Amino acid sequence: MKEILRGIGMIARALDSISNIEFKEYDLTKGQYLYLVRICENPGVIQEKLAEMIKVDRTTAARAIKKLEINGFIVKKEDKHNKKIKKLFPTEKGNKVYPFIKSENDYSNIVALEVFSKREVETIFNLLQRVRRNKGAIYLNDYKKVYP
Repeated sequence: MKEILRGIGMIARALDSISNIEFKEYDLTKGQYLYLVRICENPGVIQEKLAEMIKVDRTTAARAIKKLEINGFIVKKEDKHNKKIKKLFPTEKGNKVYPFIKSENDYSNIVALEVFSKREVETIFNLLQRVRRNKGAIYLNDYKKVYP
C-alpha cells in the first residue's frame, strides 16, 4: 500500500517549518498562527471548539492560547450568560497580523498546486476531505482509538 499519509505528514511539517520562519518576526511560533487564524475567522470561539477545529488535545490548545494571550494577539472574555465560559477574540494586534498570515497561506497553496489543473485541484480537495472525515471517525472520546 502506498504511504499517502506519510506524504501528507511530510508536506504538513514542511509548511509548518516555513510558516514558523515566516511568522517569527511577529513572535508567532510553533503553530500558534493556526490558532490565531481560527480565532480571527471565528471570533468568540471557545477553547474546546478551537481544539476540535485544529484537531489537537485540550492541553496543547491551552498552551498555545495562553502564549497568544500573553503576547497580546488574543483576549479571553467571559460569556454574558455563563461566566465559566471564556470566549476568544483577536486583539488589534491579532487582527493586524491576520492578513499577512492569510496571504502566506494563499501563496503556499498557489505554489504547491500550480502543477495541477483546476479539475485536479478539486479532485485532490475532495479526496482529502473524504480521508479527513474517515480518519476523524476513528478517534472519539479524547482521541482514544475506536476500531470499526
